[in-house]
This record gives sequence, C-alpha cells and structure tokens, in this order.
Amino acid sequence: MLKKGKGFTLIELLIVVAIIGILAALLIPNAITAIQKAKQTSTMKDITVISTSIADYITDNGVAPTSAGTYAASDAFYTGLSPFYIKVMPLTDQWGTNFYVYCGAAATGQWGIVGAQADDFVVASYGRDQTLESFSFVPTSPEAGLFVVSAMAHFNYDLVMWNGSWIRGRRTSAAAGT
Repeated sequence: MLKKGKGFTLIELLIVVAIIGILAALLIPNAITAIQKAKQTSTMKDITVISTSIADYITDNGVAPTSAGTYAASDAFYTGLSPFYIKVMPLTDQWGTNFYVYCGAAATGQWGIVGAQADDFVVASYGRDQTLESFSFVPTSPEAGLFVVSAMAHFNYDLVMWNGSWIRGRRTSAAAGT
C-alpha cells in the first residue's frame, strides 16, 4: 500500500501565491500614497513652524531676517532664529530638499508675489519631485493654489506659505468640499 504524503499540492500553492499577489497589488499603492501624504503633511507642518518663527522675529525686530533662497545651519538667517525663535529649525523637507525662504524684497517675484515689503516672507518646499513648479499666486483668487490630493502627481506640487498663509498647498479635508 502507498501512503499518501503530507503537504500541499502544486494547485494549492499556486492559489495561495495568486491570492498574495492580488492582495499586494491592492495594498502597495495605498501604502505608497499614505507614505507620500505623511511626508507632505510633515513638510507642511515644518513650513508652518518656520513661518511662525519668522513672524515672531518680525514682531520683535520690525523687519524680516535676511534670506533669499536656501539656508544652512551656519547662515545668519538660521542663527538669527534658532534657538531663540525656534528650538530646532528644519533644513530640509521630508523628501530631502532644502527649504526655500525669501524675506523682504527678495520675496518679490517668487510664486507671483509682487511688491513685497520689509516684513514679508515666503517659505516653500518644491515637493516630491524637487523641482520648481510653474504656479503663480493670483491675489484676486487666493484659494486657487489649494489642491486636493487625488493623484500621485499632486505630491509634486510646491508647498508655499506667504506671511503665514498658504498660497500653494493641500486643501484641508474640512474645506475640501468648498
């Protein structure tokens, strides 16, 4: 008599592999989107914190600190704000790109901003693709720069805060219907 061997048949193994493949195909894109959304949210929080520290500096000094692009930990902009106005100033966004900060007259021309004064400032991130987007702010339609994330390409959009207000950024879910 032949003993029947214990184990799985080839058909059973193929079915299990197919089920795992289907589950992976469904879950991996959602996981990637969740990771990018978390990076975007964290970058937006960092921009808000930097903007708040600049606003506090302006309150004390009457003018914005000097900055016209990226900054390093040794720059006067960084040392002028940290550690008094901000304990730890982030240098890069969550995708590893430097933040861009333009203060005073240097803010003019950035993302469509015109006529910037000594107490104006812009803090921005170039997004996931790390390249400057062609977005331009329109004062008559200030919410035109807000977007709802519905595709992976939306993580490439710049995140821009001007004087503490978002001119380019993800629309909050509470305001998404408006």
